[in-house]
Amino acid sequence: MIELDNVAYSYGGAELLSDISINLPTGSFHFLTGPSGAGKTTFLKLCYADLIPTAGHLRLLGREVRDLDRDAVALLRRRIGVVHQDCQFLDHLSLRDNIALPLQVSGMAASAETANLDDLIGWVGLSERAEALPPQLSGGERQRAALARAIIMSPDVILADEPTGNIDWEMSQRLLALLLELNRMGKTVLIATHDLNLIRAAKSSVAARVLRIGNRKLQLAGADL
Repeated sequence: MIELDNVAYSYGGAELLSDISINLPTGSFHFLTGPSGAGKTTFLKLCYADLIPTAGHLRLLGREVRDLDRDAVALLRRRIGVVHQDCQFLDHLSLRDNIALPLQVSGMAASAETANLDDLIGWVGLSERAEALPPQLSGGERQRAALARAIIMSPDVILADEPTGNIDWEMSQRLLALLLELNRMGKTVLIATHDLNLIRAAKSSVAARVLRIGNRKLQLAGADL
């Protein structure tokens, strides 16, 4: 599903990631942890082809990223849902319209896909907030809306960058439950987080593997989290 083979990434002459080899198979659940500035966001950007390795091989959904042109990368990204750390929305659009934006961008707004929009908003528990504007939303509501927007195109992979960083523990557990349910549906899930309690909570429900990034390297963490 996501394969990195001796991947390195450099920017401005500085090597940020080095000699990374990892395979995230279909239907797996992974956490990515490590100190601030260690490269978690950089690694996630590689995983949705926002960055291209400066060395090594990166295969996403069976495709070698280096072999893809811009249009092919755009099509590939439709199969990868990303929950960004900053949760940006268009403030003049309702929550419902913000979630539907990927459908509009892809030209699917008038298709049968829109029939699932209200069901999706209900699934993340935001039916009563569907017409609210982003500034009216709480942090937890914004994160659930961001998750709904990330999966509106029914992606095969969900990547989440610190999705619980700005919300309380109760809402963190609620968001985690949604991600676990997506994994049970067969989705590959990768969550970057510094919250070890979140990782411990998930490991009681799923066979999650924990990746630790540091000193430009990536390795599997032990079982002592």
